[in-house]
Amino acid sequence: MNSSFWRDRQVLITGHTGFKGSWLTLWLLMQGADVWGYALPPESERSLFTALDLANQRQAGWGYFQYRLGEMNDAEALRQWVEQAQPEVVFHLAAQPLVRRSYADPLGTWQTNVLGSLQLLEALKSLQHPCAMVMVTTDKVYENREWVYGYRETDCLGGHDPYSASKAAMELAVASWRSSFCGDAAHQTPYLAIATARAGNVIGGGDWAVDRIVPDAVRSLSAGAAIAVRNSHSTRPWQHVLEPLGGYLLLAQRLLEHQQSAEKTVNPFARAFNFGPAIESNRSVKELITTVLQHWPGQWVDQSDPTAPHEAGLLHLVSDQARQLLGWQPRWDFETTVSRTIHWYRPVMMTGGSALEACLEDLATYGQ
Repeated sequence: MNSSFWRDRQVLITGHTGFKGSWLTLWLLMQGADVWGYALPPESERSLFTALDLANQRQAGWGYFQYRLGEMNDAEALRQWVEQAQPEVVFHLAAQPLVRRSYADPLGTWQTNVLGSLQLLEALKSLQHPCAMVMVTTDKVYENREWVYGYRETDCLGGHDPYSASKAAMELAVASWRSSFCGDAAHQTPYLAIATARAGNVIGGGDWAVDRIVPDAVRSLSAGAAIAVRNSHSTRPWQHVLEPLGGYLLLAQRLLEHQQSAEKTVNPFARAFNFGPAIESNRSVKELITTVLQHWPGQWVDQSDPTAPHEAGLLHLVSDQARQLLGWQPRWDFETTVSRTIHWYRPVMMTGGSALEACLEDLATYGQ
């Protein structure tokens, strides 16, 4: 990571109160960036954002952090915050991110993930300086054919459940908006460079969401209960949260550097990118839980429900484009990813360890 690039950089993060958003905010502040957050309040009393208390951290060399709470579909609030922040880089992470919840609230999922994203793009139209924007979607945007092959950025988009389909629709909406409104014509803006980022299933310390396998597991383990596992044979591209975040940061840097250059060519980084783990990290839920229990002993029980709403069985990303165009590649293998995750949770949950210190340790280890 290029610290000099980020120092004093004005960065807007939507979804800063979420799991990935909190990690990204901390990482950028450490590099000296000034971060402007926009999000809903944390969903639960226990959250990484609350534990880090970043608004009150004043450490030497860190950037300044301020935030506003608001809805993604509040067009006026977004416009005002963009006007105040004048961002050079935008990371759009705000979303309804859970498959099972999308079945309970499909309309809200579509409104947030598609229309909310378009509201942000409209708010950024007024900028009069180069700005790089990384819009985060998911590995689930692809039409999942339940095959063993990995998905590339050129593969067909789809989505069985409302969450996956809403993120695929967001990809299409962003591509349309970029084609229509980024450029030198009278109705276009020459300043915005927009990319989308598709990551795998992220794990890591500080995720407290319901219906995610690792948070559910550590809650059970800390209570001395058996871990209830759904879909134990489903495979996912498991990766530590720092892996895709490092990709987002590198992508944003390349986007902005090209946008600020004298070159008048189409920005080669304004496209979709996969940021997935190495193929050896594509493991079943059962393998994940078995590895978790090697670091935090306990039990698990299979509670698969044949009547439950559909979730994909096989899923794997191919990230050759990120390697070739950005020089990005994952650093931690599956075993390291799981061990670092449990190494974060166990002291924080069992002995009152500091979430901030645990995050700083992970960031230092990842950077070695």
